Amino acid sequence: MHPRINIFKAAPDALKAVMELENYVQASGLDRRFIHLIKLRASIINGCAFCVDMHVKESRHDGLSEQWINLMSVWWESPVYDDKERALLGWVDAVTRIADTGIPDSAFEALKAHFSDEEMMKITVALGAINTWNRLAVGFRNQHPVDKPVNKAA
Repeated sequence: MHPRINIFKAAPDALKAVMELENYVQASGLDRRFIHLIKLRASIINGCAFCVDMHVKESRHDGLSEQWINLMSVWWESPVYDDKERALLGWVDAVTRIADTGIPDSAFEALKAHFSDEEMMKITVALGAINTWNRLAVGFRNQHPVDKPVNKAA
């Protein structure tokens, strides 16, 4: 698979606007763990290898456990996520799959039980931002870097 266009050169003003939204998300005051959760789960749902690769590495760098990262794709089956994370994961799933879910009241009520109105707004803006990044990366086939293989001693 090859990139379709260079998103950094095609429309610099458009990319600048997306970067400004990303800068807002990063400075929003949301817990870093929740930002990682939002970005990684939405990227998994959207099938964005570029973003999954990036957000797995960022999550590790920020000290999140391998188990927390690795079970994200099957979060509903794992007790590793606390109630607050589970509510957020349910919201990420519902909002990212909006055409299929219509974002049910149950997802909103679960989120509202753990987050303030301000936090819910910031969470949903963060979710919109990563969904935009995913659409750019998948739509234009941005490729993630390939890590060098680890040499294993025989």
